[in-house]
Amino acid sequence: MAKFIYNDFLLGNSAAQQLYHEVAAKLPIIDYHNHLPPDSIAEDKQFSNLTEIWLAGDHYKWRAMRACGVDENLITGDASDKEKFFAWAQTVPKTLKNPLYHWTHMELANPFGITDRLLDGNSAERIWDECNEKLQSPEFSARSLLSARGVEVVATTDDPTSDLKYHQSYRNKEAPFLMVPTYRPDKGMNIDQHDTFQEWIKDLEKLTGISILQFEDLRKALKDRHDFFHELGCRASDHGIAQPFSEPFTEQEVDGTLKKALNGEGLTSEGINKYKSAFLYECALLNHEKGWVFQLHIGALRNNNSRMMKKLGPDSGYDSMGDVEMAVPLSKLLDRLDSTGELPKTILYNLNPRDNELIGAMIGNFQDGITPGKLQHGPPWWFLDQKNGIEEQIESLSNMGILSQFVGMTTDSRSFLSFSRHEYFRRILCNLIGNDMESGLIPNDPEMAANLIEKICYKNVKSYFQYSE
Repeated sequence: MAKFIYNDFLLGNSAAQQLYHEVAAKLPIIDYHNHLPPDSIAEDKQFSNLTEIWLAGDHYKWRAMRACGVDENLITGDASDKEKFFAWAQTVPKTLKNPLYHWTHMELANPFGITDRLLDGNSAERIWDECNEKLQSPEFSARSLLSARGVEVVATTDDPTSDLKYHQSYRNKEAPFLMVPTYRPDKGMNIDQHDTFQEWIKDLEKLTGISILQFEDLRKALKDRHDFFHELGCRASDHGIAQPFSEPFTEQEVDGTLKKALNGEGLTSEGINKYKSAFLYECALLNHEKGWVFQLHIGALRNNNSRMMKKLGPDSGYDSMGDVEMAVPLSKLLDRLDSTGELPKTILYNLNPRDNELIGAMIGNFQDGITPGKLQHGPPWWFLDQKNGIEEQIESLSNMGILSQFVGMTTDSRSFLSFSRHEYFRRILCNLIGNDMESGLIPNDPEMAANLIEKICYKNVKSYFQYSE
């Protein structure tokens, strides 16, 4: 069988091949948003088998398996790791034309070097044994895997109530790359999730020694943790929000809603939206003060299946795209911050592709003429980080904004094998630019094109986040 993931995979012309192999493939990776566990990196975890490193927690694969009629016991249940892997292997051929088919074989190719066979029920036993043997080698530990992919910075996602002990211990080691936290205060924003919110407030009070009775107390506690995160190299916050909350509010209104939540009383939708608007706004102000990046992941409709939510909890494969109103509230949020000169560097990630041009046009309203690419249309994420989604985002940004200022791809993943997403993105980007060169849409100038690729894949993001400062 001819190799599937071959040297020129996704590279359809000579210009693309030259750009990828001579430029993009050699650039380091700054993965500025992911969900990797800091303890696994700090302790340089060695994975026991292919299921642990590849399938555990991967709701992309879980959704595909369910769609193909795989019993839940073989996905999240009590089946053995080998049984779960074999169930996935038998599912893979059914995913043809789904991005999972690309990702699966790219992840087998690198780091495992398996390019001579496809994963299916027949090859499963051999691949299971071969990969598990390699996973016992020090070359396949958590840090070694990231180092081998050329990772320079990895930014994890951390709650303000985290003690960041693994980040602290990692800083004291001779580490091959930088690991920094990212401030993700969603539990404090989600005041409508009563029990979780109250527990989060108690944890925040314990860490900061601040008794939270009103919004000003919460503001002080958030700043306390913000300062602590900054000391450990954090240079960004991240917010997973259903919509751009930007309702007008008064301190008195927000205090009233917060007190009701702390007392376990019912909340109105108006009160919830005003509180969330105030919370998001205050986080932006903290970021501006320190020069951090303000990341907004907007538009997920989460936990749609109430039956499975009760059984498995969140992040188990039952989320989808939302279709919330975007333009007016987003404009209000950005304008309120900009009107006082306190709009931080901001990355806007949309989950619904219908909003590509909207975001591309919106960021142009608030560029300041000082910071290159201050407002960013973030890379495709979740349902969009596949070939078509990547191509559409690049073309949309090219048409509505300035592609040369783009900060490029990030994994947004919980898997140590998912750094092939950078390779995937870089191959697709080089192919698009190569196509334009060969068709005469842009000059057939290899040096000019190489400069563009270097900026998008590495130079822009390094300058934008300033993690080493």
